[in-house]
Amino acid sequence: MSKAFTRIGKDIVMAVKEGGPDPDANAKLRAVIQNAKAVNMPKDNIERAIKRASDKSQGDYKEVLFEGYGPHGIAILIETATDNNTRTVANVRSYFNKCGGSLGTSGSVEFMFDHTCNFRIDGEGIDPEELELDMIDFGAEEVFLDDDGILIYAPFECFGAIQKELESRGMEILSSGFERIPQVTKELNSEHVEDIEKLLEKIEEDDDVQNVYHTMKE
Repeated sequence: MSKAFTRIGKDIVMAVKEGGPDPDANAKLRAVIQNAKAVNMPKDNIERAIKRASDKSQGDYKEVLFEGYGPHGIAILIETATDNNTRTVANVRSYFNKCGGSLGTSGSVEFMFDHTCNFRIDGEGIDPEELELDMIDFGAEEVFLDDDGILIYAPFECFGAIQKELESRGMEILSSGFERIPQVTKELNSEHVEDIEKLLEKIEEDDDVQNVYHTMKE
């Protein structure tokens, strides 16, 4: 939970720095606030983060993508938000080195993942099949119902168009986000799985790391 709050706190800072502190005028900030509510982040925490981000003395976080290979040929993609890239590079490289992997160059594994966006909306009174037909025009590729609402998946670049359309229809967006889905996964034996999990654990514990994706078959 604390990791989720830290991650969203950084997302708030980046959204405010980019588009200002007013959620009504900042679509990115609106989306982050929805995500904060989805993980039960207290309203006071959200408001404090927005206020802190508006302060001129608040440092900037930069989104930096790291790519590399863990042991046994598993590709790993790491999304970070950092105010000190030198520190983050050194830390990420050390995790790979200690666990028998290697940090790669830009573009070395990113192409193995599809960059997608997703939305979860309140499904009450909405026919998912009808919604899918409507949302195809805005780039949606999958629309389906689950226990917590209706999920919409689309390519990364369709995020803005879909968010705008859902909001214009008055549909409640419960959460939204981005994922990198591996095009091909690799199955490992239990011993090799442990090696990868050890590396992933080290990476995920780093405060600068927002999300981690890999090609190991779950």
